[in-house]
Amino acid sequence: MDKILEALVSSSHSVPVKKAIVKKVVEAAEKEVTAEQCQALYTLTTRLIFLGEDAFQKQVGFQVLEAYARYHRADFELFFSKDFVLGLLQQGYGPLDRKDPAVVDYIHGCLRLLISCPSVLDIFSIIQTEILRMVCERPEPALCARLATMLSDFIQCIPREKTAILFCQQLVRTIGYFHCPASQERELREYVDQVTKVSTLLQNIWKAEPVTLLPSLQEVFAIISSTDPSFEPSIALASLVQHIPLQMITVLIKSLTTDQNVKDTSMTQALCRMIDWLSWPLAHHVEMWVIALLKGLAAVQKFTILIDVTLLKIELVFNRLWYPIVRQGALVVLSHMLLSFQHSPEAFHLVVPHIVDLVQSLKHDGLPTSKAFLLHFTELVHCMMYQYSGFPDLYDDILEAIKELPGPGEDKIKLVLNQSAWTSQSNSFASGLLRLPGKSETGKTGLINLGNTCYMNSIIQTLFSATERHVLSLRLNDATANTLMKKLQLLFTFLSHTQRAAYAPRVFFEASRPPWFNAGSQQDCSEYLRFLLDRLHEEEKTIQVLMSAKPNVVSPGNGPSNDTGSETSAEDAGVSHVAPVEGKSEGNDERTLIERMFGGRLSTGIRCMTCNSVSEKEEPFTDLSLAFCPSTTSSPLQTEGPSEEPRGPCQGAVNGGSEAPEIGPSPKPVTASTTGVHFVPGSSEPPLSVPDLVDYFLAPEILDKENAYFCQKCGSLQRAERGMRVVAAPEYLILTLLRFSYDAKCHVRRKILDNVTIPPLMRLPVHAPPPKHSSSSSLPPSSPLQVDSPESSENLAKKLKPSQREEEEETGQEGDNGMAGGESEVGVWPAARFVPYVLSSVVMHSGMSSESGHYYSYGRNLNGADGAQHHLANPLALGEDPGNGQTEPITLTCSGATHPKQEVEEVCGGQAAGDWLLFNDSRVTFTSLGSVQNVTNRFPKDTAYVLIYRKQDVTGGQNSTGGGTANGMRLGSEPPLQKELMDAVTKDNKLFLQEQELNARTRALQAASASCSFRPNGPDDNEPPGSCGPSGGGGGGGGFNTVNRLVF
Repeated sequence: MDKILEALVSSSHSVPVKKAIVKKVVEAAEKEVTAEQCQALYTLTTRLIFLGEDAFQKQVGFQVLEAYARYHRADFELFFSKDFVLGLLQQGYGPLDRKDPAVVDYIHGCLRLLISCPSVLDIFSIIQTEILRMVCERPEPALCARLATMLSDFIQCIPREKTAILFCQQLVRTIGYFHCPASQERELREYVDQVTKVSTLLQNIWKAEPVTLLPSLQEVFAIISSTDPSFEPSIALASLVQHIPLQMITVLIKSLTTDQNVKDTSMTQALCRMIDWLSWPLAHHVEMWVIALLKGLAAVQKFTILIDVTLLKIELVFNRLWYPIVRQGALVVLSHMLLSFQHSPEAFHLVVPHIVDLVQSLKHDGLPTSKAFLLHFTELVHCMMYQYSGFPDLYDDILEAIKELPGPGEDKIKLVLNQSAWTSQSNSFASGLLRLPGKSETGKTGLINLGNTCYMNSIIQTLFSATERHVLSLRLNDATANTLMKKLQLLFTFLSHTQRAAYAPRVFFEASRPPWFNAGSQQDCSEYLRFLLDRLHEEEKTIQVLMSAKPNVVSPGNGPSNDTGSETSAEDAGVSHVAPVEGKSEGNDERTLIERMFGGRLSTGIRCMTCNSVSEKEEPFTDLSLAFCPSTTSSPLQTEGPSEEPRGPCQGAVNGGSEAPEIGPSPKPVTASTTGVHFVPGSSEPPLSVPDLVDYFLAPEILDKENAYFCQKCGSLQRAERGMRVVAAPEYLILTLLRFSYDAKCHVRRKILDNVTIPPLMRLPVHAPPPKHSSSSSLPPSSPLQVDSPESSENLAKKLKPSQREEEEETGQEGDNGMAGGESEVGVWPAARFVPYVLSSVVMHSGMSSESGHYYSYGRNLNGADGAQHHLANPLALGEDPGNGQTEPITLTCSGATHPKQEVEEVCGGQAAGDWLLFNDSRVTFTSLGSVQNVTNRFPKDTAYVLIYRKQDVTGGQNSTGGGTANGMRLGSEPPLQKELMDAVTKDNKLFLQEQELNARTRALQAASASCSFRPNGPDDNEPPGSCGPSGGGGGGGGFNTVNRLVF
């Protein structure tokens, strides 16, 4: 039979004839055949299978072999022995090499025919040994795929126990050697199919023997972390990722990133090659492993690796976005890499040139998934352009390409950026010892206490909230490189863009510290604020003079006065000055930044009560120092008189500094007969409010006796009345509460602990300047901004309440209009307009005296409640209709606006945590308006000291502080950074990442060598010796029983 078959297949007969004869041969297998004939047929068919000249001969060999082996199984067992199989695997068949896939296919087919025979067990053991040897020889993908197919069908051939681990490791390494030189799609598909079969085999082994999984993954890492330049692992290893259980991600990544034996170069190589895996078309979950490793490295602060890999691979990842089959996973990795790389725009700018082309392609490729993909990609681009603004030349084309696509809001952008940075992301891969102390949940940057510098930190945070956009947008040239404004601009840049949780303002502290402030000692934040504003103002004025081509006309602020030295001014009344700028039109505003932001004008009028001549003088101011009423700063006065008489406006000493003069006997005793004011001691008296103190500041006072006024018209000292009016409202109104009074007996400054109600909304009466009268003597122009020293308060006149008789006379002269218009106590004043203000910041002092305590501040969270300017509903409605059709009388007093609760919450933030921020040196936390207003009730030593109110628009438009929107972005958002500022913050961010990496390595070495004890909540690394500690400010353990804290 074998001779007939051999002659047939080599004859020249037609194929149909050959097939017919072969069919007869196959049918003959059912008949009885001798053992010799069977062996001859098995030998012939095996030769046809291996060495057949064409596919027909190979097919005939398989058909005949299968038929005779089925019916004559015992004879086939003798032929397909373990020695025969061993010879095939070790030597091949004749000229056919042992590594030819046909050998494995032949053995696979024969095993199917012997599956029920006992002898097959011996063959399985031979194959287990030989298959391991074959895998160690790094077979090609085709042979490996045939082996995987055979082993998947006959799992008995898979090595067991310890050899199973070795087999899996060697199979993983074999995959690492796979390469596909083909470029045709058919060949590529075939290659991918071969790799998939091998990876599926590994998956089955891992499931059957879980002990093999971890060694296999260790082998994967060993391969991809290899630094051998002659070996480049195949991206076919990506096919294994989808078979690794996702619940192992955390354990495996933590093991890898904390292993001290893994060198940085190896980890860098491994991460780069995992990113290359994104090119593998059928790999699932690759992006999850890549991001997990990126986060793991960030958790152990190996930022050098992250920086190097990001810059090396960001363009490759971006290029994967062009291929729909791998696009989604690539975008996930690209987003993480860009959003976390926040210390420098370098990575983003590498892909900027390719963005427009990709957007155009996505718009027109017609794929159903492209639209949704484009929206996610556009959101990423918006976030990156927001983070690295200031490059219009790079971004113009991008904005044009995506202008029709919706973009994320500013709040969402900031949230995404805050959560994505290496230094702020929550990560479960790092142990407690290695966890990175990133920014707080607020995303804001604190200021490190440099030793008794909480007074500066609280002021800087307050100014940053008010003037960040204005300072950062200043274009300062080389001539201003060493100015304080340049240093402030750099400090604000760090507060806005640093990745540090808290920044140490050492350079700015040394530059801005007043000469009389001793480094390391407690200081007054109000005094520091005035000095700082004065320095910035004078600096800018000097630069304007130097840069101007025209001669500058200096205002004769120090020239002779038409009045005598007894004349008092706004400075004497507690007003800090800025140099006046005259003749400036709105279109050519040459005022300094301090004037534009904090500058207002105050008019002081003095009327001689003998001849009624009036002297008027206008002066600029940057803040108002508000004194407390005498009754609230000393022991209550028991007075006689009708108890039902209402309490009048509070009046008393007004101080230009941060210290109120000692409350003592005034030139004219304050009694019931002279004032008509009855002070009722006890808790039933309502607490003072900020508007009360402003009213007290603006209230008229009597100049008498040692404070008598020298009237030029009378030519002698006369009793006079002095009054002040605000004639120009500042954009930001700074109010300092004079809480420290001097005790002459004990020679110490004591703190006034009275609680002051802080209204979220307030309206300030502002008058137009009164017309000049012939009887009014002109006063000298104001002097430049002056800083009040603590001693200046000793020369201040004390305010006195006019007598009841004089009050009645003056009231009769004024008529029914009161002070709303006509002739007032000091002259003719037009009707006042009420300018609405909203609370912006509050600086708190915690402690019992000026020599002890701590400063911290509250500020509105412009990203929480609302960053835009709000407009008060009907802000000019000075009177309310009581219901009888008449309007309540108008009084010229500062008032806390009584707006609906909903409107107050919209403008100032509600009670929800997050509407306000608490800045306590390096700590920044969320808080609420209610906490700001009630902190003194809870912690009596913590009292408001400096308040800043922001002027609101009364016309419905936008005021100069911004807050509207343009092109979908808020005008009040952070301005584009100038190049030198961007370079500075980029350099510092890199330095910070290196510092963190070095610290992490040091701590890891310490942890490995010795047991380390640490506080569960982590130490406060920013707490200097003797600082306020966790209880400093905001009542963190405060109360009257708490030990006094030094002013930091």
